[in-house]
Amino acid sequence: MDPHAPATPVDGAEEEATPTRRRPRRTTWGLFAVVAVALYAVDQVTKALAVERLTGRPDAQLVGDLLQLRLVYNPGAAFSLGTGATPVLTTIAILAALVVAWMSRRLGSLGWALGLGSLMAGVAGNLTDRLVRDPGVFHGHVVDFLMLPNWPIFNVADMCINVAAVLIVVQAVRGVRLDGTREDDARPDDPDDEPGDDTDDTDDARPEVSR
Repeated sequence: MDPHAPATPVDGAEEEATPTRRRPRRTTWGLFAVVAVALYAVDQVTKALAVERLTGRPDAQLVGDLLQLRLVYNPGAAFSLGTGATPVLTTIAILAALVVAWMSRRLGSLGWALGLGSLMAGVAGNLTDRLVRDPGVFHGHVVDFLMLPNWPIFNVADMCINVAAVLIVVQAVRGVRLDGTREDDARPDDPDDEPGDDTDDTDDARPEVSR
């Protein structure tokens, strides 16, 4: 036998499943931070421009009747829900931002980094309005200015939250965990285990004793 020949696996042995390659934590967290900061900046800049250029003016057509600009101040959540509970919504937004920041520490997937980065930008964008805009801290009204036919008026932060929801659902359907591993990253079943076979295969490995 050639001592330099590669070892041959034992008959019947199965190779362990190759786990999903995790991205370096520095890469995924960096992507999360860049996405969150960039989208947050876009949200705040577009809101400032909307307040500056749309205050006291009629609706402006951006894409014909499909997309128009109308400035409104929303004290509630999406679809104008909870208009009388602005402080509660502000508190929930703060907690949501803290949870997303905590989850980002475990990021090992580019898809999750994009999703959580978008979510952080959306939550932080509307939270900023509730903290700094009139009528006061924790009571501020969110600036909305994008209008589609038969749809509530929204802003860039709302778009980020919806995009994040889609990305997170896609990752969940694909079975990709937050840290980049997959749900099926496990050792395959013993090939000796046939369907319906409940016997313990540990005895198969015991050497036979001569009688």
